[in-house]
Amino acid sequence: MQRTDKFMTIREMCDAFDVTPRTLRFYESKELLFPQREGQKRLFTMRDRARLKLILRGKRFGFSLEEIRQLLDLYHIDDQQQTQINRTLEIAKDRLADLESQRDELESAIEDLREQIKWGHKVASSINQTAKAAG
Repeated sequence: MQRTDKFMTIREMCDAFDVTPRTLRFYESKELLFPQREGQKRLFTMRDRARLKLILRGKRFGFSLEEIRQLLDLYHIDDQQQTQINRTLEIAKDRLADLESQRDELESAIEDLREQIKWGHKVASSINQTAKAAG
């Protein structure tokens, strides 16, 4: 196999995508990436780079590796990616609803904590004033 610019080494992939070699090997073991082998070297194709970009984006959005694998596998259905796009939209809508729910819960917790801090300041201030008056 002759190496050309269309291939990237594991180090080049790590640098380009800010991932570790372990991450790339993990994705390969999960059959999400399929680098070509040249002896012990892994050579990543343009297809691998595109897949890694989608994997990292999916992980950022909270998609599971299994969801990502299923979406990537749908690319090969001969329907101009209609099935892949529709399934991606379904998963993305569900994930967005989950994230919005988490955000709402987090905003509520933040507000509760702010109220507790205000209460704590009032109590501490009252104790301090009582101690000064007694002293």
